[in-house]
Amino acid sequence: MTQDIRDAEPGDYEALVLLNNAAVPAVNALTVADFADFAAQADLFRVVGPLGDPQAVLIALRQGRVYDSLNYRWFERTYDSFLYVDRVVVSESQRGKGLGAVLYEDFAGAGRRLGVPRLTCEVNLDPPNPGSVRFHERLGFRPVGTQQVGSKQVQLMARELAT
Repeated sequence: MTQDIRDAEPGDYEALVLLNNAAVPAVNALTVADFADFAAQADLFRVVGPLGDPQAVLIALRQGRVYDSLNYRWFERTYDSFLYVDRVVVSESQRGKGLGAVLYEDFAGAGRRLGVPRLTCEVNLDPPNPGSVRFHERLGFRPVGTQQVGSKQVQLMARELAT
């Protein structure tokens, strides 16, 4: 599998729904319309894999977007400037092959290009997702808060970028 990262295209959205929804409850379920909405407002909407068959996705937004997410809003109340990863999903068949780390390198590069001082994310504590917590900690993310979002408890995390 190539690790070339590219911008998502409308021809990817149906496959992204399947990829994303196979990862529930680690992420929330989405529709094709949700991916189209992300394309309209995300600062970063990147995939790995051929058109129509992406094997991994990362979607990120800067502060100041009209985005109805309690976790995103928490970061807006806490920080003046950030790049928030809404979701990263890697297909089951490609997990453990470094695609997540490659996407996060791209994410950090985008943060530097955009001039933001930090990257932010959340990881489920309940239901537990210890693999994601370890992954983010290895990449330099540190806990900055927790909150209850519906039936989930999440760990809010941030990684400061070198200036």
